[in-house]
Amino acid sequence: MSAKTILPPPPGCLWLPQAAARLGVQPRTLYTWRTRRCGPASFRHAGRVVYEETALAAYMAECQAADTHTHPALNPLQRPPVP
Repeated sequence: MSAKTILPPPPGCLWLPQAAARLGVQPRTLYTWRTRRCGPASFRHAGRVVYEETALAAYMAECQAADTHTHPALNPLQRPPVP
């Protein structure tokens, strides 16, 4: 197999560039998140970084749940003032 051959990712997974496109970020951002141990869960497979599609969906759900625009109860401006 030559170096230019691109293997498909495992079933239900995406290579890092594909995952970055799915999240709407640059691949470098995912590399940075990975080194800082934040962002969606990832692992190495065949020497490359892989993201499970379910992990990406869970990460997006966490982001949405933490967003103050999506959940007004989380908006600090909606809380009663503290005396």
